[in-house]
Amino acid sequence: MQKLPRTLYRTDQVKELERIAINEYGISSFNLMTKAGYEVFQCVTGKWPNAGAVAVFCGSGNNGGDGYIAASLAHQAGLQVCVYTMATVEKLTGDALAAYQNYVSANGKVVLFDALQPINADVLVDALLGTGLNRSVTGRYAEAIKAINACPVPVIAIDIPSGLNADTGYVDDHAVKADCTVTFIGLKQGLFSGQAAEYCGNIFYTSLLVPDGVFQKVTPSAYRVVHAPMPRRNRCAHKGAYGHVLIIGGDKGFIGAARLAAEAALRTGAGLVSIATRTEHSSIISLTRPEVMCHGVANGVQLSPLLKKANVIVIGPGLGQSEWAKELLITAILTRKLMVIDADALNILANTMFARHKLALVSSTRVLTPHTGEAARLLMTTTSMIQKDRFAAAYEIQRKYGGVVVLKGAGTLIASEDDLAISTTGNPGMASGGMGDVLSGVIGALLAQGLSLKDAAQQGVFLHGLAADLAVEKDGERGLLASDLMPYLRKLVN
Repeated sequence: MQKLPRTLYRTDQVKELERIAINEYGISSFNLMTKAGYEVFQCVTGKWPNAGAVAVFCGSGNNGGDGYIAASLAHQAGLQVCVYTMATVEKLTGDALAAYQNYVSANGKVVLFDALQPINADVLVDALLGTGLNRSVTGRYAEAIKAINACPVPVIAIDIPSGLNADTGYVDDHAVKADCTVTFIGLKQGLFSGQAAEYCGNIFYTSLLVPDGVFQKVTPSAYRVVHAPMPRRNRCAHKGAYGHVLIIGGDKGFIGAARLAAEAALRTGAGLVSIATRTEHSSIISLTRPEVMCHGVANGVQLSPLLKKANVIVIGPGLGQSEWAKELLITAILTRKLMVIDADALNILANTMFARHKLALVSSTRVLTPHTGEAARLLMTTTSMIQKDRFAAAYEIQRKYGGVVVLKGAGTLIASEDDLAISTTGNPGMASGGMGDVLSGVIGALLAQGLSLKDAAQQGVFLHGLAADLAVEKDGERGLLASDLMPYLRKLVN
């Protein structure tokens, strides 16, 4: 698989990159379009060499122009090509018009799209909308997208699947489900988070030979997390050298969550791990995982001595929202120690009554790990609003609460004060109970071993997802348990 760049951009930034290439480096816009169409043609013939017929769906903009170039090359190569156009020639301008004229002058076939018309092809190319989408897809474009998705043949999307928002990864109503997406100049951040995983397929990138100097003039909006190996351990190390993580949680009926977080912290390399939980649970965990020091606590006073011994606090797994839970959270936050706040601890933090304690103010020592529902509560909005722009939501939670925010989901976002990262590891098998508890333990262990808040969050998310990817390689995604990740976490940190 192609190694993609780390840097990601918003649509306006990619347009600026293109403008700089054209205006300051003398590269013609039609030359860029020609290269883009060529890369799409190469993808068609490279991935499906036995394809004899290609259908290209072209809109009226430059994305459609890319499609006409690809269609011309396929036609010249002897493939049976038909372009289904959304616009009559009168609506085409500039480079798109020139690409259309070149295709037609070579006797290329163009048909005005009709939803009732049968489509006979071995491969479909989506050149309908590109990155300029800023509203819901309706009318004939929506009908074309439905027709593409209904065809039982491979689909290539040019630059971005039509209907997918290039900045947010959100799909309002209709979007092309592509088997692969060929994207140009700069990687769009919306290809890697939100609903993008369902629509993009494999992503292929080409800079279109835009000079490196162009990219030095535009600061990326985000970047992809890559693995950073853990440093070699000192041969004279002892358990105290790698931190003491305290897991606080496990209310009645939820002890398994605290247990999972604790074992994940151990498997990721924390020197010592303790659990503070309901008194009646303490002996149960010690029986099943004797390496974890488990303590029953009835209130904040009993928790305080344990807090003093810990380097890092992970609070939330199975915590619940009882008065017991609230008291433990208040006591923990008052220590100002490094902390991972997860699950019900986030729900308590979001509660307006809790805010009266003035403990929900900005802090630079926390990692918050909300899923979409918890994010909505933290921002006092709805889950649908969070999903419409996960990037904006992650930034807003970070601004409001400080520290580092991990907005979980497909393409997990990690927002810090100075940047935003996306981790693309993980799979749908992780949609099962306990996965978030494991993640909080992983991040806590990395903090305990000396990683910064940002690095611990980024690497924790990356390793957590990669462990899940390794766990499903043999047996598949369905039935994956959170505890299945433990042996893979140990391998990855080594």
